[in-house]
Amino acid sequence: MALNLRHKQTECIIRMLNLNQTVISPVGAGVGTANEEVYKILIYDRFCQDILSPLIHVKDLRKHGVTLYFLVDKDRKPVHDVPAVYFVQPTQLNIQRIVSDTSKALYDSFHLNFSSSIPRPLLEDLASGSVNSDSIQRISKVHDQYLEFVTLEDNLFSLANKNCYVQLNDPSAGEKEIEEIIEKIVSALFCVLATLAVVPIIRCPPGGPAEMVASLLDQRLRDHLLAKNNLFTEGGNFTSSFQRPILCIFDRNFELSVAIQHEFRYKPLVHDVLGLRLNRLNVKGEKGGMKSFELDHSDPFWMANGSLEFPEVAVEIETQLNKYKKDVEEVNRRTGGNAGAEFDGTDLIGNTKHLMSAVNSLPELTERKQVIDKHTNIATALLGEIKERSLDSYAKMESEMMIRGGIDRNELLSMLRGKGDKMDKLRFAVMYLISTESLSPSEVETVEIALRESEVDTSAFQYVKKIKSLNISLASANSASRSNIVDWAEKLYGQSISAVTAGMKNLLSGDHQLALTRTVDALMEGKPNPEIDSFLVFDPRAPKSTSGSSSSHLKGPFKEAIVFMIGGGNYVEHGSLQDLARSQQPVKHVIYGTTELLTGGEFIEQLAVLGKKMGLGSGDIAPAVK
Repeated sequence: MALNLRHKQTECIIRMLNLNQTVISPVGAGVGTANEEVYKILIYDRFCQDILSPLIHVKDLRKHGVTLYFLVDKDRKPVHDVPAVYFVQPTQLNIQRIVSDTSKALYDSFHLNFSSSIPRPLLEDLASGSVNSDSIQRISKVHDQYLEFVTLEDNLFSLANKNCYVQLNDPSAGEKEIEEIIEKIVSALFCVLATLAVVPIIRCPPGGPAEMVASLLDQRLRDHLLAKNNLFTEGGNFTSSFQRPILCIFDRNFELSVAIQHEFRYKPLVHDVLGLRLNRLNVKGEKGGMKSFELDHSDPFWMANGSLEFPEVAVEIETQLNKYKKDVEEVNRRTGGNAGAEFDGTDLIGNTKHLMSAVNSLPELTERKQVIDKHTNIATALLGEIKERSLDSYAKMESEMMIRGGIDRNELLSMLRGKGDKMDKLRFAVMYLISTESLSPSEVETVEIALRESEVDTSAFQYVKKIKSLNISLASANSASRSNIVDWAEKLYGQSISAVTAGMKNLLSGDHQLALTRTVDALMEGKPNPEIDSFLVFDPRAPKSTSGSSSSHLKGPFKEAIVFMIGGGNYVEHGSLQDLARSQQPVKHVIYGTTELLTGGEFIEQLAVLGKKMGLGSGDIAPAVK
């Protein structure tokens, strides 16, 4: 059994909904049921609502006796004789709300579940608040659930930490702010590992946020493992315990281009262009209204074709539609119905045997038609945007730029003056900066003029230009002045400048494999390799003295990896890592996680904020982001 984060987190949530009693056969064989006769109310905060949303649907809640559900900050009427399950973050505000609810005796009993470990001071506030209001007897149980992350697929999760890249690269950020962000990331990563019940071997490049997170996570796991009854002793994943997974931690600056480039594969395209959020999507329907779609593991077309290029997806929709029509005709033919008619189940006049099989195939055919209609709608919406903004040209040109290490000046200008919204042009210009090794000031100026003609705010462009020029001065300076530049840069970016600028060099190799994927492949292989020799190793189960060194004592190859990107991830990297895992013999398993999932436009906005903080950019009209 490979590590499956969606199954594991769903199991924990179902156990919680059943008042933390063990549930028989949770995920695999349909959703299990334990306390069906106990009717309950579910209370959550907005963050926990996002955790629940991709995993549990309303019908699942009903199955587990949840009849009503409310946000914790809304005013609620009392419901007597019914237990309430609370699922909230451990915050001061939530504790105050819970104390208020218990003192008013809104519900018969309170089962409190916190998304991560509740700090001691808050626990004391809860205790004193409920004692003072004489309502402590109503609190049945308090649980730390270690679920402070959002799982979107079997192997994809996000911490939903907004603007993490800005916070970690902000020149004005103090040590305390940086430590708080790192602490928050480590706490959530600890939750992921506790949910999977694995203690991985941790690898990361030296310096920057990646090492800070790896080092603190190593310490957190060590401290936790000292306890006899720790989260990793019971219910462990014994099938994979013979070989522990590897956790590879990276920082967004490791490879900037992937976060910015236009992509032409189905999943990244849907996310980038149509704004997929928490596996949900709103698309304009044919008659003008908005249609809402779910895109998750229950949609076979999405799971099978997410990594295909958009034109191949269009062909696949056509193929599925033709196959569906053929199957409908076959049913109609065998039941003596009208072969040309759409199959609606009304003209079933045939012999009884065929009639029975036709009736049995009805639900399956209806479901297939719904999936085909949904993806036809999505593909139509995408096609409209692609044509209007010439997105295929952007994706093609950026890819060529990365491979060739530059672009012809006329081609560049024709793209910047052609189709596409302001954000498309800005992303293209930044990709040009990243991919072109040496640029003359006049070339850069030409690009800036073209951007201003389109009234594009150039703050993000200026920021990347600044980082790039720092990289060049660093390379050419003699050792004495170099240390001054490094000091200044480290003060400016809160991390080593080489870590920031390394992302500039990690360009795509000829076979289009991302630097991230190449590196993860090498780390899973576990053999000596110049690309990863400098990577640090942390093994929370090993004696402390061996941690942090770059060491070759690792027993590769690893069958399972968890890859975590600090500062914003995307569906491009997720897809690339899944392709890598599938291409291995035997097939390997890679879980991808990030502080937040970002579209190219959202990431550029974070670069623009940093540019403005450094006093760069043209205060022109901000780019419109869809």
